[in-house]
Amino acid sequence: MRRLHRYVHAHLHRRLFVWFGASIFMTIAAVFGVSVVTSRFVESPWQAEMDKASRFVSSRLEAVWDAPGERRALTEAAAKELELNLHLFDAGGRALETFGDPCERHPYSVIVRRGDLVLGRLEACAPKHRAWGGGLWRIAVVLLCAALVLWAASGKLARRLTRPLSDLARVARDIGNGKLQSRARLRGKEPGEVGMLAESINDMAAKIERQMAEQRELLAGVSHELRTPLTRMRVLIELAKDRPAALEELDREIDEIDALVGELLASARLDFSALRLRSLEAHAVATRAIERAGEAADRLFDEAAGAVFQGDASLIARALANLLDNAKKHGGGVRALRVKTRAGRVAFEVEDGGPGFSDEAARRLFQPFSAGGSETSSLGLGLALVRRIAEAHGGTAYAENIGGGGARVGFEVKG
Repeated sequence: MRRLHRYVHAHLHRRLFVWFGASIFMTIAAVFGVSVVTSRFVESPWQAEMDKASRFVSSRLEAVWDAPGERRALTEAAAKELELNLHLFDAGGRALETFGDPCERHPYSVIVRRGDLVLGRLEACAPKHRAWGGGLWRIAVVLLCAALVLWAASGKLARRLTRPLSDLARVARDIGNGKLQSRARLRGKEPGEVGMLAESINDMAAKIERQMAEQRELLAGVSHELRTPLTRMRVLIELAKDRPAALEELDREIDEIDALVGELLASARLDFSALRLRSLEAHAVATRAIERAGEAADRLFDEAAGAVFQGDASLIARALANLLDNAKKHGGGVRALRVKTRAGRVAFEVEDGGPGFSDEAARRLFQPFSAGGSETSSLGLGLALVRRIAEAHGGTAYAENIGGGGARVGFEVKG
């Protein structure tokens, strides 16, 4: 019993198989029981036909009752043609004609009458080798065979229904074990909710795999980028013992590392969707960015006419700082910071005075640790972080060369 319990509860398709089987057999038993019960109270067409046959046999025997030779010939012919055991008795119960084995259980009786006078009784029963195949036994065997066929079909149906769920369980287990490349195998179009669940799990696995790859890439890049300023800092500390001016360079290296840490914190907030949205005035945000970058106020051109948007103040400030810093370091200086509105969005654009983007630089412009407008590497996440911040605010980042020299790099957010 314990082994059967473990088998039934081991897998969902086994439980479905058992329950399908139980339902089928219960239904068959109910139908069989109802048929037996109703057959006792409702006169079936078969019973009506048997009554007609009984009247026919009674009339034939009544006609030849007084002629023993004809009576015997008629009884013998009926026994041979119908392959039945027939026994004819008179009114007193004395056997007159006997063909076949005695009827041991529940013979079918036909009363032979002449008017109201009972002449005798004819008993009929099937031979022993045929008795099992008649009546309710035959019905029971047919129903049992049908139940077994249906149960076998239900086993295949149960396995087909549970195969996608087993596959999804495998994918979830693989992801939990670190196999992020595992995917659910969709056979054609899985029906309904199962197909939707499989697609959702595949999408989730793909996003997790992509995020983990980005995290590994970020960690490798940070490790590489931190090693350079730390090495320079060790050299500057040694030089500071004899050359005090080296302290200023050391201070700049510390600022570089502090900026990188700030970018990493901003990236972590984006990873966890920890945005603190509030209403921001575009002009005020741009003004603070210009001041913090040490640029002249006349470099700001507000074309947004008092535009307001929902955003995270610290992340938007970080994006603008990265745009301005990129223009100063790799674009020949900041020419303008423009605030615009278009198609219900607020855009911030920084124009520089550099040579513009080469094809190679344009392809990797928004990648981590890539310098905009230059072929050299830069310390930090740079424009890659700008793009992520813009996307987190429902917008996008973009860049283009300006006719006559220079480049324009910007991002837009929902208004």
